[in-house]
Amino acid sequence: MHIGVPKEIKNHEYRVGLIPAAVLELTRRGHQVFVEAGAGEGISITDQHFIDVGAKILDTAAEVFAAADMIVKVKEPQAVERAMLEERHILFTYLHLAPDAPQTEDLVASGATCIAYETVTDSSGRLPLLAPMSEVAGRLSIQAGAHCLEKASGGCGVLLGGVPGVSPAKVTVIGGGVVGYNATRMAVGVGARVVVLDRNLDVLRHLDALFGSQIETVHSNADSLAQHIPDADLVIGGVLIPGAAAPKLVTREHLRGMRPGSVVVDVAIDQGGCFETSRATTHADPTYIEERVVHYCVANMPGAVARTSTFALNHATLPFTLKLAELGRDALSQDIHLLRGLNVHRGMVTYEEVAQDLNYEYVTPEQALAKS
Repeated sequence: MHIGVPKEIKNHEYRVGLIPAAVLELTRRGHQVFVEAGAGEGISITDQHFIDVGAKILDTAAEVFAAADMIVKVKEPQAVERAMLEERHILFTYLHLAPDAPQTEDLVASGATCIAYETVTDSSGRLPLLAPMSEVAGRLSIQAGAHCLEKASGGCGVLLGGVPGVSPAKVTVIGGGVVGYNATRMAVGVGARVVVLDRNLDVLRHLDALFGSQIETVHSNADSLAQHIPDADLVIGGVLIPGAAAPKLVTREHLRGMRPGSVVVDVAIDQGGCFETSRATTHADPTYIEERVVHYCVANMPGAVARTSTFALNHATLPFTLKLAELGRDALSQDIHLLRGLNVHRGMVTYEEVAQDLNYEYVTPEQALAKS
């Protein structure tokens, strides 16, 4: 198979779809890999590194798309990239379609087979290609939140861990999944007072067993949200409904009760965000203030630590990339977990939550493959 790796063009996005070690695994199996010039430079991977493992360097993204049967990326294709997709292409990347009607419309129109990292599953029902970036984003959320709390960043001037004689900050974490666990781990590590809210009692039991008296676990409902958001110095939104738009759990009214200069970090922003006041920001302009609260809503948070994120992502995606390279679209029929990653195929929306959120007719992945 001919596999293309274009340079990422989202704002301050330096990750790359394949690292040289992954390219080597592909070229050793007889596949051809085309990498856009400079694709890895942001994380100190040179074109020569790719050449040394058998890749061919092409000058432009247009040349990469023209040469490739499968496009492997990190972030959702931008409008100029979507215009280059054709029916013959397999697109393998993060998509986050539910809150993104323009992207969905373009992918449907392209006729391409579009597989989303974030909905591929494993034998335990987890999301193995989302997990590494959720780990990174969860840890970054505390780092970013701590910086935003600084007075020079517009915050209220609170140190997360406090000092002797001064109370630590209160961190409220909404969602106890991969993001929430990693945020909790970091917040506990710096000495903050941490409250974790989740609707799943098994998740709360697991966190209680791990952290004990270092955290407070609370069942998430309207009453507990109203109790634990207004007095928080930092709120982390880590809610996930796979493939669907995130629920707006934190209202404007909640924020009005917070101290001026408090901070919210919406890790769910890729799926539309879980704060009523959230809107996507970029690494170039990461924050804004609304209701006197600092909002950090960067839609590609792991891009801030692009090298770590790229390697972590590649370690997770490589087995699926190899299977797609070997079998093409037949891999979808042979691997139920890869099939669950199929969001759009030949003009049909094949992920139910996306279809519901954006008012498309839902076609099951099996039906879509059988029709094509």
